[in-house]
Amino acid sequence: MSYFDAASAAPLHPVARQALLASLDEGWADPSRLYREGRRARMLLDAAREAAAEAVGCRADEVVFTASGTRAVHTGVAGALAGRRRAGRHLVVSAVEHSSVLHAGEAHAREGGTVTEVPVDRTGAVDPGAFGAALRDGTALACLQSANHEVGTEQPVARVAEVCRAAGVPLLVDAAQSLAWGPVDGEWSLLTGSAHKWGGPAGVGLLVVRKGVRFAVAGPADEREAGRAAGFENIPAIVAAVASLRAVRAEAAREAARLRELTDRLRARLPELVPDVEVVGDPVRRLPGIVTFSCLYVDGETLLHELDRAGFSVSSGSSCTSSTLTPSHVLRAMGVLSEGNVRVSLPFGAAEADVERFLEVLPGAVAGVRAKLGAPAPATVTEGDALVVDAVGKLCPVPVIELAKVIGDVPVGGTVRVLADDEAARLDIPAWCAMREQEYVGEEPAEKGTAYVVRRIR
Repeated sequence: MSYFDAASAAPLHPVARQALLASLDEGWADPSRLYREGRRARMLLDAAREAAAEAVGCRADEVVFTASGTRAVHTGVAGALAGRRRAGRHLVVSAVEHSSVLHAGEAHAREGGTVTEVPVDRTGAVDPGAFGAALRDGTALACLQSANHEVGTEQPVARVAEVCRAAGVPLLVDAAQSLAWGPVDGEWSLLTGSAHKWGGPAGVGLLVVRKGVRFAVAGPADEREAGRAAGFENIPAIVAAVASLRAVRAEAAREAARLRELTDRLRARLPELVPDVEVVGDPVRRLPGIVTFSCLYVDGETLLHELDRAGFSVSSGSSCTSSTLTPSHVLRAMGVLSEGNVRVSLPFGAAEADVERFLEVLPGAVAGVRAKLGAPAPATVTEGDALVVDAVGKLCPVPVIELAKVIGDVPVGGTVRVLADDEAARLDIPAWCAMREQEYVGEEPAEKGTAYVVRRIR
C-alpha cells in the first residue's frame, strides 16, 4: 500500500516514536509540582518548548502547546480578537484558509463581528495589495495560511505581513502545512501548527503569540501554558512532537529537492497520460510534496475507491463525496474544476517506484470510472436551435457530462441551457467552459434548479 495523503496526517516519524516511548516513563508527573518527578517532567516540557521556539524562530516564552492544531487556531483567533476589542471587531481572512480558521470567523460573526474574505487567483494565491485593501479602521486581526492544504500553493506571507504591520493589524499565520519545511518568513504576530502534519503524534498543537501582541484568553482558563491552554499538558506527546519536528527539519533540504522532482514529474506526465485533466495550484510557489489535479467526467469518490483498491491512499477536495455534497471551498475560491479532484501528498521518504506505479495505474482507473458514468465521446458539429439539458436531481459530474454530450449539436454561436440543482454545477460548468474554450454566459432563474447558459464559440 502506498500512502499518499501526508497533507492530512503524516506517518509517525521513527524519532517521534522513540521520544514518545522514552518520555512516557519520565514525563507523566505534574510539571507544576516541586518534587523530583514533577521537576523531571518540567525539564522535559521546558526543553521541548526551547526546541520548538528554535524551530519556529521565536522566544520560548512565546510558545504555547495546545490539544490540537485546530485548538491552536481557535485559541489564537479568539484571543487576538478579544485582546484588540477596543481596536474593532473586523476580521480579515483569505478565501482558502483551513476550515478551522473559517469556523473561528463564523463564530466571531455570530457574536456580532464582521469578516472579510480576500479572494485568490486561479493558482490559489492572494494578492498582497488586495489583502491590504481589505484592512480598514476597526480591523482587529488578519489571518493567512503559509501554504494551502489542498493544492500546496505558498502564500506571500512576508509581503502580507508588511502590509499588516503598516496598518497596525496583527497577522496570524496558519503554518500547519509548511512548518516541517522551515520557519515562516516575515514579521507575523501569531502562528499556529499541528504536530500530526510533520510526523508527530496527533493531539499536539502549537500556538505562538509574539511579545507585544494584545491577547486576552476567551473562556475559562487555568494556570497551564501561561493561562492560554487549559488542562494538563500531555508531556510525552509534546516531547515526541518537537523531536519529530527537529528530525524532519534536519532532512528538509534534501527531501524537499527529492520530492519536488517527483511532483514535477507528476505535474508534467498527468496531462499526457490522462485526457481532460487539469493540474491545479501554483506550478512554482508550492510545497514540495503536493500535487492536486481534477479529471473531467469523473466522480471523485468513486475514483478514490478505485485507487484505494489499487493500493494508493489519496484524498480529494471533490464535491462528489457522501459527507459534504458541496464543492471544496478552496477549489471554489480558485474557480477550478472540483469534479474528479485528487490530491497526492507524498510523505517524507516516498519511493520513486511508488510514484511510477501510480502513473501506471491512474489512466486505467480514470477510464474505468468514466466508462461507468457514460463519459462523452467527441461530439460532431450539427446545426440546430438552442438546447436545454435537464440535469435537475443529478449530482456532479453528470450535469457536465450531459453538457459535453450535446455541445456539438448546436451551431457555433448557439447556446445550451443546463438545468441543475447540484451546488457543484455552479463551479464545474464555468470551469468546464474554461477548459474547453467555450463561453460561460452566466446563470438564469429557472422553474427547476438554476439554468447555466453556455455559448459554443468553437
